[in-house]
Amino acid sequence: MQAEKVYFDAEGQVVGRLASRVAKEALKGKSVFIVNAEKAVITGSKEFVIKFFREKVERGDPYHGPFYPRIPDRMLRRIIRGMLPYKKPKGKEAFKRVKVYNSVPETLSGANLISPGEAGKSARKKFMTLGELSQRMGAKKTW
Repeated sequence: MQAEKVYFDAEGQVVGRLASRVAKEALKGKSVFIVNAEKAVITGSKEFVIKFFREKVERGDPYHGPFYPRIPDRMLRRIIRGMLPYKKPKGKEAFKRVKVYNSVPETLSGANLISPGEAGKSARKKFMTLGELSQRMGAKKTW
């Protein structure tokens, strides 16, 4: 039996709200695909967001971890992992069903993308995209 597939467009979406919706869909047994991860929005002042994520990246030992991703698609996947019970079998299986991509890959170009209800970044004064944040964290732009 093949799982139902759900496709999300992260462009202009608030990261936490998108992540919680994706986690719920994955726990229901659906395969979830997210595109345009670098265009997802984190709300708050840029200084606070950069400080918050820099602490996560620089935490621990550079050789032994914990390691925190710097690339937008992996950052979004890690945020989704935080909303799943990933240490339990149910959460591990759900997390395996989540696929995140920067931009839109050719294999998903014809898919019907869902853009969750929350309005985009135009209504907010203080925000930052995951792409901007990852560049500030030191990632090389490859998307």
